[in-house]
Amino acid sequence: MKFCKVLPALLFVAAAGSAQAAPLINGGFEDGNTNGWTTGGGGRWDVANPLVPADFLPGGSQYEGPSPRSSIITAGTVDPIVGAALGSTVYSGGYSYRAEDTTTGGYASVISQKVLNYTESDIFFAWKAVIEGAHDPSESALMVIELRDDTTGQLLISRVYDGGGGVDGRFSALGNYFYTPQWQIEQLSIDASLSGHDFTISLLAADCQPTGHLGYAYIDGFGGELPPPGDVPEPASAALLMLGAGTLAAVRRRKQAKA
Repeated sequence: MKFCKVLPALLFVAAAGSAQAAPLINGGFEDGNTNGWTTGGGGRWDVANPLVPADFLPGGSQYEGPSPRSSIITAGTVDPIVGAALGSTVYSGGYSYRAEDTTTGGYASVISQKVLNYTESDIFFAWKAVIEGAHDPSESALMVIELRDDTTGQLLISRVYDGGGGVDGRFSALGNYFYTPQWQIEQLSIDASLSGHDFTISLLAADCQPTGHLGYAYIDGFGGELPPPGDVPEPASAALLMLGAGTLAAVRRRKQAKA
């Protein structure tokens, strides 16, 4: 089962920008670390889906410490499970973050940040996920993304995708794995009713409850404007670009010869 709640303020976009909102610290992980973020994780044995990110953060019932199974990812890293089919593992710049490791084991990992008095006009972020399909929705590997308005207590974004059949058209399949070949871009418009509020953003990724199937997710580009993607063109696109450049050069030479 797929659990997906999207309020009217949430829009999917392909827009590009250049700056990050000041209240979001290290939104693109360009310091090569998780400064400004809180991480956590723990075992999820006998814990049914959908999991709650707060349970795996400090003070939560499943928290065992800062997640040793998650990692900063550098540009050019190839996904170890679905390989080149996943495309880039960094949306923009030199780094992204991967929640949970790429092996099985029955664990969950979370990364979260709270921003205070947010006054930018938007919140953007980009994500990708790999989820191994198996079990029913209550036990399967999954990912959860939440954006909560702490001022009102309202959950503005709640996305839960699981390996028990809870994926949609954003995902492709490779064997038993569901994965997103394209970065999924999300935008929350901050209107007058939300401006100045406090927000908490959380990403959770987890293996299945019986421990034998994996789930993990990449995240990048948090900010008031979405940075331009750093993806390398697909081979076909690169060939077209080279062809176009060659044609322009030939036209330029002909004009020079006539002159």
